Amino acid sequence: MALGTLLLRLTVGGLFVGHGLQKLTGAFGGPGLDGVEGMMASLDIHPPRRNAVAVAATETFGGAALALGVATPAASAALIATMVTAVRKVHLKNGLWNSKGGWEFNAVLAAAAAAAASDGPGILSVDALFKRSRWGAGGAVFAIAAGVAGSFAVTELAKRAKPEAPAAPGGDAPAV
Repeated sequence: MALGTLLLRLTVGGLFVGHGLQKLTGAFGGPGLDGVEGMMASLDIHPPRRNAVAVAATETFGGAALALGVATPAASAALIATMVTAVRKVHLKNGLWNSKGGWEFNAVLAAAAAAAASDGPGILSVDALFKRSRWGAGGAVFAIAAGVAGSFAVTELAKRAKPEAPAAPGGDAPAV
């Protein structure tokens, strides 16, 4: 099982690192931070720049932590939060299947992250150096609950941080 767990972590963690670097640096044909900032604004996630940096960093560093097996339930929770937000804000309206822009790929990545949190990163991990090669069901419950809560917290905060529309010219602006 150690090899299977290692392959899962390296594959899923590596894919998250790649997605994060697409957002963070524009690597692998990605949009870079400016493109992600525009996407955040179009999704009504405010402030757009801060959230662009947050998702890019979460996917990059959370993916690296998952791949290495470092603080696996926390890394999984962060990655699940990004996937839940992607489903809620982008993919849900398109249905399940990825071929139509749906959420199946997001669900698979989130499930794999939850599985790594539950079964643990295995003996070939940094966590194992600290005698935590297995986290159990509590690790998965934490990762899923914290991921869902994190997604809703960020998007609810985004609603509160939304910039007010500028006053119309000649409107009720105070005289100077």
